[in-house]
Formats: sequence, structure tokens, C-alpha cells
Amino acid sequence: MADKRQPHFLFITFPMQSHINPSLVLAKHIAATTGATVTFSTSVFAHRRMFSSTPNSDKGFNDGLITYHPFSDGFDEDGYEHGFLDVKEYRSIFRTNSKRNVSILINELSAGGRPVTCMVHTIFLNCVLDIASELGIPSVLYWIQAASVFATYYHFFHGFESLIKARINNLSFTVCFPGLQPLQIRELPSLVRTINSDSLDGALLCLFRELFEFLDEKQEGMKRVVLMNTFHKWETDALASVSAEIETLPIALVPKLTNSSKSSFLFKEDEKKYMEWLDEKEEGSVVYISFGSFSVMNKEQMEEIVKGLKESKRPYLLVVRKDNREKEVLEIEEGGDGMVVEWCSQVRVLAHKAVGCFVTHCGWNSTLESLAFGVPMVCLPQWSDQAMNAKLVESLWRCGVKSEVDGDGVVKGEELVRCLELVMGDGEKGVEIRTKAKIWKDKASEAVSEGGSSALNLKNFVRKISE
Repeated sequence: MADKRQPHFLFITFPMQSHINPSLVLAKHIAATTGATVTFSTSVFAHRRMFSSTPNSDKGFNDGLITYHPFSDGFDEDGYEHGFLDVKEYRSIFRTNSKRNVSILINELSAGGRPVTCMVHTIFLNCVLDIASELGIPSVLYWIQAASVFATYYHFFHGFESLIKARINNLSFTVCFPGLQPLQIRELPSLVRTINSDSLDGALLCLFRELFEFLDEKQEGMKRVVLMNTFHKWETDALASVSAEIETLPIALVPKLTNSSKSSFLFKEDEKKYMEWLDEKEEGSVVYISFGSFSVMNKEQMEEIVKGLKESKRPYLLVVRKDNREKEVLEIEEGGDGMVVEWCSQVRVLAHKAVGCFVTHCGWNSTLESLAFGVPMVCLPQWSDQAMNAKLVESLWRCGVKSEVDGDGVVKGEELVRCLELVMGDGEKGVEIRTKAKIWKDKASEAVSEGGSSALNLKNFVRKISE
């Protein structure tokens, strides 16, 4: 039975790698450092992929630190792949099933002597808002994107929507949100630039609208609390720009490195000895290329990337997921001083002294990890918040460059060579970029140290829930 003096946190996570990774890191950290009881729950499909080697994992189990219990979202066998089911139909099925089955899980936990004190949920799980209201259990949003992106959505829904919609086709039009850098329309999250409500972006924007309407509602006269996967000194102005209405708590953590740690919870790590390969390379010489767990690079773009890597004459570690190879019929051969893997432990790679640059799609997990380990970036944003993250990297933090695309939206090989030389070369720009990357790494380390902003915010959050 859970210690009644300690809170019981139920983490409810949308079934995507980009949601699961930061949530599980936070869940384990809270359990390990505060003694709180923690239960982690994602969809049955994602849970089975996470624990494919654990017998009867569907029934729930404890790993010695936290307990895992999946919920059915209606897509237990195959998950959901966009394109095979209407987006609105998927939303309906997902929300109905998730709400019912998470509620059942909460009641079962209570009946077993482990009543839930607080639900912590990621974005796209608005059913948790319904459950919180019906069961009277506090819920807290864990925002897994940049605070600047949160502030952009907040201001979009609070006065800027009509302006942006009126200028949606003028990609160079500049918008000035409170507390943020001036942003061109093309640099905004793709969701606020959508004009089709039936599209995936349109459906996700509807979920964000509902979420921010909920956050506008005071809780017993108090501002809503949002946990932020960022560091205070990284995004001070963005956090301050919404502080009058929402209590934002930046509580990001620097990923811990262990040889036994899993590189992914939904993808199998490649068996190639890539870490040993890195050990043989000179410090700061290797280009690491990965486009995350969701983005798919088309055949032309991938061919240009490989062309650029070979022309750069720098050693490279290229990640090409198996599903990307199959979907685009990619045939990529290792050549020269390069290694190609299907998946790897990104935090271990980024922490390796041989890595001098990260060519990334700028998903927030990748951006945060690269910043936290002081690795400069070449940005190839694709979708959602990635263009804005690239803007932050290039203009706010100045620890990388954004690549230019041609008329078809493709980054050519020669453009990649140019960007790599800017970041890794001996010129003044490269020196400045590498110096800035080290500064942001130090600020992250400071935040998670004893008495640092992330450490204090998390400690105070758990204490408030306990009270």
C-alpha cells in the first residue's frame, strides 16, 4: 500500500516517442528523489512495444521504482497511422476509449489502496481534463515543447489569431508576440498556419484550443500550473510573457547517461558498435544526423543529405529508421568514413566528445538534448513546432544554423556542406556557435544542480501536491 504521507502521481502519456521519453524521465526522477508513488500509463499498443520482452506486461508491473499500467485507446493491435482513418473519427474513438479506461484504472488503483493524488498528462490528452472534473482529482499539464511555443499558442488564442489568419499566405510577414522574438509567418508552428480544419494540423489545433480554454479557467481562484520541459535561463522572457495568467514551472532535466539505459521506448537500438566507432574519432569531428521518431524524409531529400555528407569529407553517424527506408524505398550504403544505423542511444551519442554537430529536424526532445550536451546544430525543420525551434537555435541561442531549402522544399547537398562548414569550421561564426552551445550546456547543468531552478521548482511542486 502506498505511503499515505506521500502523493501518488499518475502519469498519462500520449502514445508517441516524443511524449513518452520526457514523461518517463520525469516520472522516474520524481519517484527516485521524492519517495512519491508513481504510476506510468500509456496506450496498450505503445506499452507492448516498450516492454515487448516482459511477460504479461499488459496486467501491469513494477520495475522497482515505478509501476506501469496501460490503458486501451481503441487501437491496441496496430496503433494509429495517419492516412488509414479519418482524423476526426480517430479523435472520437481515442477520446472515448481513453477516458473510459483511464477512469477504470484510477478506480482500480484506489480500490487497491493507491488512490491517485495528481494526474500529470501530456498534450493531446484532453480526456484527462474530463476525468479530473468528474473524479475531483487535480490534473497538471506537462508541456513537452519549448516554452516559446507554449507562449505562441497562448497569444494566438488570446488576440493574435485574426491577424495571423489574415496574413497566412504572406510567409515573410512578421508577428511580434509579447516576450518573444519577432517571428515570420513561416517560422510559426505549422498548426497555427493551417487553413484546413479537417487536416491533421487542424485537428490538433482544435485540441490545443480546448486545452488553452481549460487553462484559462482558474482552479479554486488560483492560476493553473503547467510543468515545462525547459530551463528557466533558456527561455526567461517566454515564460514571463504568460506568467500573469498561468503558473509555469520549468523543470527540465539533463538526461542521465548509463550504459544500460534504453535509447528508446518504442524503437530497437541498432546492434552495430557505433559507440566504439565514435571512440576512434577525433574530438568534435563527427556529424550526427537523425530526424527523430516521427518525421519521414523523402527519397530525394535523403539522397541530398547523403551527398552533402560525403562531399563534406567529415565522419558521420546517420540514423535512418527502418520504417523510413521501407516507405521511401531507400538504399543507403555506407561509404568512406560514415556509419548508418537504424536507431541509437541519442543521449549517449550527443554526450560523446567526438560529436561536433547535430543535423536535426529540431523536434523539441532532440533540440533540448543537443543544447543540454552543448552540441551545435544544423536545423532541417519539417512540421509542427520544428520551424520555431530552429528559429530559437539560430537567433535566440545562436548555437546553430537553419538550412535553406530550394523551390521544392529540399535542402540540397551543397547547402548542407555550407552549413556544416559554418558550424564546424575554423571561421569566426563557427567559434561563436560552439562557444554559445557550451554556455547553454552550463546553464542546464546549473538548473539541475542542488538549489538550481529545475531542482527547486520540482521540489516545490511535489511539496504542494503533498499538502
